[in-house]
Amino acid sequence: MKLVIVTAVKAFQKEVLQLFKEAKIESFSSSEIDGHKNAPSLLATSSWFPTVSGGNESALFFSFTDEARIDTLFTLIEAFNSTLETYNPIKAVVVPIEKFI
Repeated sequence: MKLVIVTAVKAFQKEVLQLFKEAKIESFSSSEIDGHKNAPSLLATSSWFPTVSGGNESALFFSFTDEARIDTLFTLIEAFNSTLETYNPIKAVVVPIEKFI
């Protein structure tokens, strides 16, 4: 068993849910988060208050699942990201679980 964590901009939430379904990952949790980048953007430098930076609406998904389903999910995410016209790819990491109850 491993922990897979996936982040994406809010606009891709439906796509991530579909990828989880295709990978047969049926039990997972999600949360709305704000994504931040430290690099100054044109929007931040042109605002009235350039020192105040807002985050991008994003979503975080995680699931405790087996390696085979994670491999399938990674393949699906790679395929999805290869079709993007923007630089907001879906990102995923895997964390091994030493113990669980």
